[in-house]
Amino acid sequence: MDLNADLGEGFGRWELTDDDALLRIVTSANVACGFHAGDPVTLMRVCETAADAGVSIGAQVSYRDLAGFGRREMEVPPLELAAEVAYQIGALRVFAEAAGSAVRYVKPHGALYHRAGRDGVQARAVVEGALLAGVGVLLCQTGTELEAAAKAAGVRVIGECFADRGYLPSGRLVPRGMPGALLGHEAAVAQALDLAEHGRVSAVGGERIPVAAESICVHGDGAGAVAVAQAIRSALDKQGIKVEAFA
Repeated sequence: MDLNADLGEGFGRWELTDDDALLRIVTSANVACGFHAGDPVTLMRVCETAADAGVSIGAQVSYRDLAGFGRREMEVPPLELAAEVAYQIGALRVFAEAAGSAVRYVKPHGALYHRAGRDGVQARAVVEGALLAGVGVLLCQTGTELEAAAKAAGVRVIGECFADRGYLPSGRLVPRGMPGALLGHEAAVAQALDLAEHGRVSAVGGERIPVAAESICVHGDGAGAVAVAQAIRSALDKQGIKVEAFA
């Protein structure tokens, strides 16, 4: 089982994620590429640290929404969105390759992740952008338009689940701002174990639903993210579940 986190989500003097600490725990790093967070120095530093730690580097692409942290849905023409996805991957690739590594996968961030999950047009644009930049692996939720678009284009899909987010009975995430959207420390660890051992989560209301995943995400910007990630890693290790990067 892979353990991933969103990293590099700072800008200038402002820092949100404890990248150094998380890179000692996770096996894959979704690195912000400058559109919702991240500046050139941050990208370079995170790639260097990830490469030194043997952590797989992925491009976390977003709408061009630095002020809204990429969490505001936008209407972007498909050609423009594909170009912007490729642009972000290209920026990250410079620093990944300079550090002796590579951009091994793509994961959309925030509003783009959710929009592409239900909108086939934007899903195809994200996939086209990834292919334009030469990346053939996509990290996303299964059962979505994004998965379908990737598979149709011959892109490898890595199913992702979330340790620290609540689920609806439909298998989608509880929207941020609604009750049950964010899980506490102990609940996140329990959910990660249930996912890794049984391929399921407890949805809002108590129903247990199947979730197909090869990677567990811990949000790096959450309260106590390092402690939660470490607790999840320790719990997986204790249960004899091998934690390693998928790419």
